[in-house]
Amino acid sequence: MTPPMRMLPLLLVTLLHSHASDSVTVSSSRPRVEVHEHSDAMLSCEFRTEKDPNPRIEWKKKGKGVTFVFFNHKFTDSYAGRADMDGATLTIHAVTQTDSGEYRCEVTASEDHVTLGEATVTLNVLVPPHVPACEVPSSVFVGSGLELLCKDKLSVPPATYRWYKDNKALTVTAGTPYNVDTHKGTLKFQGVSKTDAGMYRCESSNSVGAPKSCVAQQLKVIEYPLNTTVLIAGAAALVTLVLLCCVCVCVCRRRGCCSKDRNTKSTRSYYPPSPPPPPPIRNIKHYKQTNSFMI
Repeated sequence: MTPPMRMLPLLLVTLLHSHASDSVTVSSSRPRVEVHEHSDAMLSCEFRTEKDPNPRIEWKKKGKGVTFVFFNHKFTDSYAGRADMDGATLTIHAVTQTDSGEYRCEVTASEDHVTLGEATVTLNVLVPPHVPACEVPSSVFVGSGLELLCKDKLSVPPATYRWYKDNKALTVTAGTPYNVDTHKGTLKFQGVSKTDAGMYRCESSNSVGAPKSCVAQQLKVIEYPLNTTVLIAGAAALVTLVLLCCVCVCVCRRRGCCSKDRNTKSTRSYYPPSPPPPPPIRNIKHYKQTNSFMI
């Protein structure tokens, strides 16, 4: 192999290395940040350029669209006065749930071979439990189904729920007449009884803060009044009687005992047949006696 051929791979490596080194590089030491609500969130962004001493730095937030956080050396209106920049690192003070999302640090070095570099940082703002909204009816009839609702829409991560009756936690076993969904916050009864009456409250909790509970509410279980029971029984008997009559009529018609030809008389008027027309009148010839006959 000739010497020029041996030098060709080395030349290619040198060219590739020179192009790779003439580019801006951007990274983040903490690509995922979790902080409590109302605390400060630092979104790190480190960069290096080969030639451009004053690159352009921008921060953007992704949501339903893309919005600017830091642009043209200043913060946008929603971040002005509550955010700082140190190099390319962004710090947001007193964050709220609305600040959660994906942020992108972009560094543009116009004098480098590759002019644009970027890094992504995800911010998750943790929110402790809030007082949940509880739905407990004031009264319910014996034997009817019942569902109690509990919801905390603000806690992050999502809250789990526990129901209490008369300040005693309700736990599900094989013999309990109710079912509890700790993630949806529901307490369901297939059919309530008099013993299910009491004071009910719900508690929400997560890993961020102390649990919060709604105010206990009274649930009364009452029986149907006598007149209502009589009305229901009468209506049921009437429906049964109507159905029985319909069945009898259908069976009768199928067997033919309800046919009109057998059970009803014809109402048509009787008209006697018309007499036959008289025979036609023939022409009678008149004969004149010409001879006398004597016997």
